[in-house]
Amino acid sequence: MSIAKIEMGESFTKLRLDDGYHQGVTVQTNLDDLDLDLIAALQQAPRAPVNVLAEALGSSPSTVGRRLQRLHDDRLVRVIGQVDWPLFSGAHPRHVWITTVPGRLQEVARALAERPETQFVAMTAGHADIYCVVLPAGRDHVRDLLTHEIPSVPGVVSTQSDLVLRPVIRADAWRLDRLPPDRLAALGSHRDDGEEGSGWAVPTPQEMAAVRLLHHNARTGSSEVARELGVSQSTAYRLIQSLLERRIVRPRVEVEPALLGMGLEAVVSLGVTPGAIADVAGLLGAHPSARYVSVVAGGASIIHHGVFRDEAALADFLSVDLARGSGVTDLRVSVVLDVLRRYWIRRDGVFLGDPRLPLPYGSEEGATG
Repeated sequence: MSIAKIEMGESFTKLRLDDGYHQGVTVQTNLDDLDLDLIAALQQAPRAPVNVLAEALGSSPSTVGRRLQRLHDDRLVRVIGQVDWPLFSGAHPRHVWITTVPGRLQEVARALAERPETQFVAMTAGHADIYCVVLPAGRDHVRDLLTHEIPSVPGVVSTQSDLVLRPVIRADAWRLDRLPPDRLAALGSHRDDGEEGSGWAVPTPQEMAAVRLLHHNARTGSSEVARELGVSQSTAYRLIQSLLERRIVRPRVEVEPALLGMGLEAVVSLGVTPGAIADVAGLLGAHPSARYVSVVAGGASIIHHGVFRDEAALADFLSVDLARGSGVTDLRVSVVLDVLRRYWIRRDGVFLGDPRLPLPYGSEEGATG
């Protein structure tokens, strides 16, 4: 991507971009209060109609609709469908820490970001050079992926991995806390309550086709699903509701934390005594910084992936907030330098690529998170 021109103001930054997505267009990357309120509302109610969002924000539907379209067109915000793990494989994710040959960090990170198994890839400082989250295609793929395929990437010196035993909180639950109770109440029944699904079952081919559409755009309505799948609108509506109620698809807002004022991202690995794991995991999962917290097996007991406004906020988290939980025996921190891929979506600074979720059955031509 080439940046042809940068224009600075007190509350905005405009970039003149020439790349595959923005052919000579001007993109305003700093968000105003209405933009931030809209993102906060979408995090609470990702599928809420524009008129409901407008009422909650005290604005007009036309204004909110234009803002939402601009954020999407500028590749700053996407509302995607997060898809449940069992649709990928019978394996659980692994956190992988990688040390690289000096001077080859960026090359290795780019190579890893092209692999279909890598959900998250970031260059880091601290515990390792690269931190990534991988989801093997199946249990029979775990050994080769961890012992051969990743270590064989040119420039890799060593790797260490942790098996995710269970997630405590996932990124779809992270919220920008800026809307007062009355505005949240205006979102009504459209709010995502975060509860677990009503029961998981292998989706039918027709449901998988709907999953693929919702992953690309979780705000897709029944009329579009009906048109794409060649079914009636009532059938499409039932498909969508079933997938959402079973939590096979979890709508989530994709936006880089830095765009929301979170200037620092860190991954904290904690060693915890066995009797304290549940309590510490609960403490971390409830922390406002938490994007992804999981109980793991390997070199740590719990991994906390958090976002913070600045270094002072991270210092408070490490020295004050963590001190409230007993049982922590070890602490290792990796500070994120740059994110190349997050939830299978390529990142270029604050700009988002297209969702490319590698679901194992079904294809783009056939009937996917």
